[in-house]
Amino acid sequence: MRDRADFERYVEQRSGRLLRTAYLLCRDWATAEDLTQTALAKAWLAWRRVGDHPDAYVYRILVNTHNSWWRRMWRREVPTDALPDRAGPGGEGSRDDRDLLRVALAGLPPGMRAVLVLRYFEDLSDAEIAGILGCSEVTVRSQASRALAKLRVDPAMDWSRR
Repeated sequence: MRDRADFERYVEQRSGRLLRTAYLLCRDWATAEDLTQTALAKAWLAWRRVGDHPDAYVYRILVNTHNSWWRRMWRREVPTDALPDRAGPGGEGSRDDRDLLRVALAGLPPGMRAVLVLRYFEDLSDAEIAGILGCSEVTVRSQASRALAKLRVDPAMDWSRR
């Protein structure tokens, strides 16, 4: 049986990765923080039933919550001409490369984006991704293949022009 201390340890150890995954799904740090907090709150409600390996369960909550929010097209912010200062955890590669990747991922449908984020940024297997998304491994592989094919022809991803 899992208890509060287990949950607190899990949050301390995994919240950074969950936040990064949420950001890659929704492309906005504030929304990613909300998404991560919501996923962890939902996980807490079921924590005693989660089992010894909660990552798949929590990632599934994260992806399903994001998809639910995306379907509702919940938008309270209005685009502006001037971009505000953005803060967030750094990563590898130049800022231009990260921005290029962010824009390219934004152009993908949510399901394809979820597959690429979970596969390449969270390093999950096809079986783990299928379990999280509630689909077959074949669907995961075909979504990844289609997403990568879209990225190959995406003019924003033309590295030769850089």
